[in-house]
Amino acid sequence: LEPDVVVRRQEALAAARLRMQEELNAQAERYKEKQRQLEEEKRRQKIAMWESMQEGKSYKGNLKLNQQEVESGASTSSAVPKSKPNKKPLRGGGYNPLSGEGGGTCSWRPGRRGPSAGG
Repeated sequence: LEPDVVVRRQEALAAARLRMQEELNAQAERYKEKQRQLEEEKRRQKIAMWESMQEGKSYKGNLKLNQQEVESGASTSSAVPKSKPNKKPLRGGGYNPLSGEGGGTCSWRPGRRGPSAGG
C-alpha cells in the first residue's frame, strides 16, 4: 500500500470519528435540556399542589388537570382515542362459582381418603 493513501484514510477516519462525537455531544446536550425542563415542570406542579393544599382545595384534581394539559400540549400528533367495542360478558349475570349453580356440568369433589396406592 502507498503511504499517502494510508495517511489519507486515517485522516478521513479521524474526521468521521470527530463528526460522530460532536453529534453525540449535541444529542446529549439536547437530552439534558429536556430533562431540565421536565424537572422544572415537576417542581412547578409540586409547588402548585402544595399551595392548593395549603388553601384547603383538592390538590389531586388540579394535578390531573395540569397533567392532561401538559400531555395535550406535548403531543404533536392528533391521536384520537379509540372507542371500545361493545363486548358481551363471558358468562351470564347469574354465574356464581361459589354457589355451585349455573356453572355447568363440571364440579370439584375431594379425592378418596386413605393411604396412597403405590410404593
